[in-house]
Amino acid sequence: MERVKRVEIITTSLELDKVLDSLDSLNISGYSVIRNVIGKGSRGIADDDIEMSVLSNVYVLTTCPPEDVQRLVDRIRPILKKFGGVCLVSDAEWIIH
Repeated sequence: MERVKRVEIITTSLELDKVLDSLDSLNISGYSVIRNVIGKGSRGIADDDIEMSVLSNVYVLTTCPPEDVQRLVDRIRPILKKFGGVCLVSDAEWIIH
């Protein structure tokens, strides 16, 4: 197994391209995106109201080497400041297959 950092990002769908561009610029090529994420945070409830689908939330899951995580966080932080969101970083182990 290989030690990695697990990075989970929740932000608005409007910011998804910026998040993915940030990953690409750091050569982080693997990620998963889940659309229409609902929940409640400091800015209130985010639901799946069809009329507001342009502002729906997305969840991005990726991993990176421990030495790259600070550069990724530095790129994601300004995106989250614009519309809000969450970025969680945790230790994980990659099962090499």
